[in-house]
Amino acid sequence: MKSASSKDIKSALLDLEAPELTALCLRLARFKLENKELLTYLLFEAQDEDQFISYIKEEIVENFRNINDSNVYLLKKSVRKIIRRTEKYIRYSGKETTAAELYIELLKNLARFQSQLSKSTVLKNMYNALLKKLKKCIQDMHEDLQYDFNKSFEEIQIDI
Repeated sequence: MKSASSKDIKSALLDLEAPELTALCLRLARFKLENKELLTYLLFEAQDEDQFISYIKEEIVENFRNINDSNVYLLKKSVRKIIRRTEKYIRYSGKETTAAELYIELLKNLARFQSQLSKSTVLKNMYNALLKKLKKCIQDMHEDLQYDFNKSFEEIQIDI
C-alpha cells in the first residue's frame, strides 16, 4: 500500500467531523507507543515547555546515575540508549531551545565519564556528535539566545 502525501492527508482530515477525528487519533495511538507519547506531549505537556524540559533533564540525570560503567561496552550501550530516548523527546518538541537545553544536559552528564571518553573512540565520537548537534541548534536560534547558549557551549567542552 502506498501512503498518501501530507497534503492529501491534511485535506482529508479537514473534511472530518470532530468525533471521527477523535476516533482516528485514538486508533493511531493504540498501534504504536511513540504515537501515544507524541499525543501525550501535544495534549498535556506542550503548553508548559519548561516543565517538560525539567522532567526530561531529571530523567537524563537519573539514567546517568544508574548507568553501568563497569566496562566500556556497557557504558556505550547505556549512553546510546539515553541519547536515543532524549532525541525522541527533542523530536516531539521540535523547538531549538528545548533541543539545546537537553543536549547540554546530556553533554554535562557524559563529561563525568571523561576517563572512559579518552579510552573509547566510540564514546568520543558520541560526545563530538552531540557537540555538533548542539552547535547546529545554537546556529538556528535568535542572536540573543545564541549568546546565552554559546556561553554554556564553551563551558561544557572538554579536552578528550
